[in-house]
Amino acid sequence: MQLDANRSSIIEAIDSGVLAGAVTLVWRGGQVLQVNELGHRDVEARLPMRRDTIFRIASMTKPVTVAAAMTLVDEGRLALTDPVTRWLPELADMRVLDTPGGPLDRTHPARRAITVEDLMTHRSGLAYFFSVTGPLARAYSRISTRQHPDHWLAELAELPLEHQPGERLTYSNATDVLGILLERIEGKTLQDVLAERIFGPLGMVDTGFYVAAANRNRTATMYRLTDDDTLSNDAMGPPAVTPPPFCMGGGGLFSTVDDYLTFARMLLGGGAVDGVRVLSEESARAMRTDRLTAEQKQHPFLGMPFWLGRGFGLNLSVVTDPAQSQRLYGPGGPGTFSWPGAYGTWWQADPSADLILIYLIQNFPTLGVDAAATIAGNTSLLKLQSVQPKFVRRTYQALDL
Repeated sequence: MQLDANRSSIIEAIDSGVLAGAVTLVWRGGQVLQVNELGHRDVEARLPMRRDTIFRIASMTKPVTVAAAMTLVDEGRLALTDPVTRWLPELADMRVLDTPGGPLDRTHPARRAITVEDLMTHRSGLAYFFSVTGPLARAYSRISTRQHPDHWLAELAELPLEHQPGERLTYSNATDVLGILLERIEGKTLQDVLAERIFGPLGMVDTGFYVAAANRNRTATMYRLTDDDTLSNDAMGPPAVTPPPFCMGGGGLFSTVDDYLTFARMLLGGGAVDGVRVLSEESARAMRTDRLTAEQKQHPFLGMPFWLGRGFGLNLSVVTDPAQSQRLYGPGGPGTFSWPGAYGTWWQADPSADLILIYLIQNFPTLGVDAAATIAGNTSLLKLQSVQPKFVRRTYQALDL
C-alpha cells in the first residue's frame, strides 16, 4: 500500500515557501495507517511538526460543542425543539431584516423563537460578518469577542436576524451562542462543560480553549501568506495559558491529530469509542443525518454551491450523493461526514470505508469572497487550495477506494 504519494502536494507547498508544515493522519478499520509530520510548526525557530503538535482548529470546534449539547439531550435536560429563550432571554422578541443587505432599521418581527436545532444547523437567522452583506455585516464586525459572553450576547441580540428562524442556512455565530446556552444550563464555563462531557471521557488530554504553559512549545505558529508569497508569523499571538473569559463554542479550541481522531472515531462508532460511550446511538445518528430541505439546498453557502451531493446534519456536512459530491469536493462514500476549520484544518469520516482522514495546517485566511473555499477546508489562498484535496484523492487512490 503506497500511501506516501499523498504527501507530495504538501511537500511541494512547503518547499515553495507557501506552507510552514502539516500533520496528517489516515485511520482505517481500527488502525492508524499513516501519520505525516511535514515541515515546521515554527519556521524561524526550526521546530519541526510532530504528531503531538497542538493546532488551533477553528470551526472543527463546532461539532464538539454540539456533541456536548447532545449529551444533555440524552439526559432529557435539553430538546432540539426547545426555544433558546428559556436560557437566553436576550434573544426574545427578535426582529428580521426586511431585505437581506438592507438597512438595520427596516425590520419585521420574527415569526417564532429560535430553537436549539436552529443553532445547531445555522438556521437561526444569526450570521457572521463574512456570511452576510451590507450594514448587518459591518455591525457584526464591530462586536468584540474579547469580552464576557453575556455582554457579547447582549450586543448580538440587538442586531436583526438575516432571515426568519428555520427558513434557511446562514453560517453564523450560532454555535458560540449554543456554548453560552450550555454554560447557563450547567452553571460552569464551556471549558469545564466540554472537559467533563467530551474531553475527559474520551481522553482528549491536549484539547481545550487554552494551552497549558508546559505545552506552549508544542503549539504550531499561525502564519499568513503575504502579497510577495512569503510566510509571516504576525497573524496571531501565542496561545492563552489559562481559559479565556469567552470560550467560543464555534471556533476556540486547540487540539492535536490524535485527540481529534478519538472524537471522530466516537461519532463514526455511533457515540462510543474504545468501550466508552459519550452519546447515545440516536444522538450520534442525529448529528450525521441531513436536515436541510431541497429548497434550502438551493441557496449557495458563502457564495458556493456547497450542497451539491451534500446535506447538513447537526453541524456536520453529510454526503448524500457521492458521485455528485466527488466532482466538487473529492472522494467520500455515502454518509461521509465532516466539518473543517478556517485555518486550513480539515477532517472527514467515511462510514462506507471505515476511514478517517485528518489534515492540520495553520494558515490565517482572508475572509472575503473566498470564504467558502476557506470553510470547505482549504485556506483562502489560491496557492494552497489544491493541497488538501490532492492529499485526499491520493489517499483514496492508494487505498483503492
